[in-house]
Amino acid sequence: MNKKILLTGGILGLLSVIIGAFAAHGLKPLISVDALQTFETGVCYQMYHALFLLFVGGTSFVSQKSKAIIFYLVLVGVLLFSGSIYGLATNTLSGFDFKTIALITPVGGLLLILGWLFAILSFLKTKNPS
Repeated sequence: MNKKILLTGGILGLLSVIIGAFAAHGLKPLISVDALQTFETGVCYQMYHALFLLFVGGTSFVSQKSKAIIFYLVLVGVLLFSGSIYGLATNTLSGFDFKTIALITPVGGLLLILGWLFAILSFLKTKNPS
């Protein structure tokens, strides 16, 4: 499971850099400043959670069971939260109206919050004080 978490964290981080560069150079002339800032919010949260997964995958302070729960909460959370933000920010460029699925953004955010909560609870359960 650790390798899967680390690999996913690395891939999400890599994609954050690529998507962020695409936004800065490719989307900038196509969408409004507000939409670009919204898009960048999705990129930032994706990167934060990529780093979070790298930490979770590399630590011994989180049980394997908690790591699995955190992994799935964060992965689905990033897909829903950042993915919906990408769609909403580029809504004018697409034939699909992403506003119809805008309610998945807070669901994704809730999953990300729950991932952090599971990590905190795992830290509190740790017996090793060092």
